[in-house]
Amino acid sequence: MEANGSGFRRILLLALCVSGIWSAYIYQGVLQETLSTKRFGPDEKRFEHLAFLNLAQSVVCLVWSFIMIKLWSSTGNGGAPWWTYWSAGITNTIGPAMGIEALKYISYPAQVLAKSSKMIPVMLMGTLVYGIRYTFPEYICTFLVAGGVAVFALLKTSSKTISKLAHPNAPLGYALCFLNLAFDGFTNATQDSIASRYPKTEAWDIMLGMNLWGTIYNMVYMFGLPQGMGFEAYQFCKQHPEAAWDILKYCLCGAVGQNFIFMTISNFGSLANTTITTTRKFVSIVVSSVMSGNPLSLKQWGCVSMVFGGLSYQIFLKWSKSKRVEKKKQKS
Repeated sequence: MEANGSGFRRILLLALCVSGIWSAYIYQGVLQETLSTKRFGPDEKRFEHLAFLNLAQSVVCLVWSFIMIKLWSSTGNGGAPWWTYWSAGITNTIGPAMGIEALKYISYPAQVLAKSSKMIPVMLMGTLVYGIRYTFPEYICTFLVAGGVAVFALLKTSSKTISKLAHPNAPLGYALCFLNLAFDGFTNATQDSIASRYPKTEAWDIMLGMNLWGTIYNMVYMFGLPQGMGFEAYQFCKQHPEAAWDILKYCLCGAVGQNFIFMTISNFGSLANTTITTTRKFVSIVVSSVMSGNPLSLKQWGCVSMVFGGLSYQIFLKWSKSKRVEKKKQKS
């Protein structure tokens, strides 16, 4: 009976993690699309300073992680020092800024698809720089994802979708997304290096360190440099409280979403988290298509299916590999 009760509790916890990640990030996607396309107030002005979202997100997540560490952390002073995150903080500031700025030039579904192709630069760098040899099924995954994104980019975008964009420019938008992925790759590698050097580092410590440096860098960029747009963004929010409220909700969604991601990884592993976040991206595209009143064409849905088919196959390959490793451990 105890085992059954424990299993039921794990199912409930998994359901909580899935619903938390889905609801937080799907709604954040809706808010992101709203802030990048909506015209606010009687003067019908756009919120042009999308990079300001990164600063707001960093500040909210910094406060959130600090509170979580004070409430739940049990490691004491064994984690990585705050200064070790300075380099990862740079790429984690630049990368997401490029991803958000891409929404000025391409639609939200296009941005989600492009950012879902993370495996492409990873495998490319692995092959060219490190000489890693990948399996044939892994190349199939990459082909499906790359093909789906490429064809989606080449298909004609509806005039209604283009009219909502601030500065339609597909090549620039996709280029920003792929630069975002490249910077994310460095960020993840640096975080892994820090975690290996300081094994007692918890997820909340990483979140605090990353967002501390993200806040510092974004503050300098937005308010300290001559071309900084922080004051303009602040004035816009002051004149359009609706936009300010959307930004606050956007940031809270990000903090809550990170909370459930850490909970998922610590209780169910990174593979379960990858599965949940991948399916969430697909649902985000569906929600965007319905809510924008501009559904994707049949060909575009075919491209979406190709991308997420490749991602699903990749998840299956990882799951199969983990099962084989477990069996070897049991035999030994």
